[in-house]
Amino acid sequence: MKDRQKEAEPASVTVSKQAGDTQRAEKWGWVEPSVWTDRMLAALEDGVKGGKWYSLMDKVYTRSNFESAWQKVKSNRGAAGVDGQSILKFEKKLLQNIEYTREELRTDRYEPKPVKRKWIPKPGSTKQRPLGIPTVKDRVVQTALRNVIEPIFEAKFSENSFGFRPGRGCKGALREVDRLLKTGYAWVVDADLKNYFDSIDHERLMDEVKKEISDGRILGLVEGYLKQHVLDGLKEWEPEKGTPQGAVISPLLANIFLHPVDVAMAEAGYRMIRYADDLVVLCLSLEEAEAALSMVRALAEGRGLALHSEKTRIIDATKKGGFEFLGYHFERGKRWPRQKSILKFRDSVRKKTPRTSGKSLAVIVGETNKTLRGWFEYFKHSCKATFRPLDGWVRMRLRSILRKRSGRRGRGRGADNQRWPNAFFEEMGLFTLVTAHRNLCRSQ
Repeated sequence: MKDRQKEAEPASVTVSKQAGDTQRAEKWGWVEPSVWTDRMLAALEDGVKGGKWYSLMDKVYTRSNFESAWQKVKSNRGAAGVDGQSILKFEKKLLQNIEYTREELRTDRYEPKPVKRKWIPKPGSTKQRPLGIPTVKDRVVQTALRNVIEPIFEAKFSENSFGFRPGRGCKGALREVDRLLKTGYAWVVDADLKNYFDSIDHERLMDEVKKEISDGRILGLVEGYLKQHVLDGLKEWEPEKGTPQGAVISPLLANIFLHPVDVAMAEAGYRMIRYADDLVVLCLSLEEAEAALSMVRALAEGRGLALHSEKTRIIDATKKGGFEFLGYHFERGKRWPRQKSILKFRDSVRKKTPRTSGKSLAVIVGETNKTLRGWFEYFKHSCKATFRPLDGWVRMRLRSILRKRSGRRGRGRGADNQRWPNAFFEEMGLFTLVTAHRNLCRSQ
């Protein structure tokens, strides 16, 4: 009898271990497998000896990690940095470039080159925002570094943080906001962090990194990126604050910096939903919202940040006015695309439907459909009234092309609606938002 019990016990332990391994594999399926072995993942979940991670640098410059990092950089494409070396040029001497960079890291001779600054239009504004373009080589190193350190911080990050995280995104944040609104959390703190990415304090950020990592070489590499020079035209300088926008490592560092705010708000019982520097706090009463706003402001100031006075406010979502979050406008139990999202949609369609286009209508419809499908996939949970006007506007653009080709001026209107009725475009295969929304409602 005792022998049978001894034989049975190991079988039970094995099953439990297999179940644990399966759960771990599902949870951490996104990590770089050449770096994060089962043993390291187990330490990640159970706690590492001493509470901090050390001896990580040798994992950054392994050949397998570098090859994986290169593939990610290549797939993301991107422009050349200050050295003028494009993705294509880097790839022509790929083995040589990888081995040389790995040796630089191994012997502590690696130094990142300045970030090339480019100014791009800011959506919905006449202003421009800065974009940093590191060299291809630096992007590969940053990706290899992120492959090693990101899981360490992911294991600690809050469930209510959705921006730039594996397996998370805008849709998850929007679902949570919608859920809270429907359960009575109608008082909303709509907070805007002023110039967040340019205001991050380097010393405070490094203190957060040091809470989890004690490898001095890794810490030096992270700090090197924070102090990475910026080249704007002929002017070059070292930034005193902020993370390098456009850098591979920047979103992770930005999340690390705000993690204490996530923790403090959650421990105080507030429902804060954050996507990078875009955040809302949903509350049950005006008094709770006012207290939440005071706490957010104090926490932000404690980290050297400031809330934008004109863009930060408290809203009763059950009344006219509402609030905006991640491209949507929420108001009185409904949501629809905010005005900037509509304008961006129209700009995208305009580029594909110029009246002077020499492409066939079938080609134009096919290209326009890509925009329509992608836009609908994100905004499909908007209220029904959103879609019909946009469908009509798209068909007007196409009728204008046909009108031009038939020798008439102006945009499609009047008799053009009979000459090329809606059914005509349906036969052409035009994707319609109304039909897609109707089918979605039926499936649900």
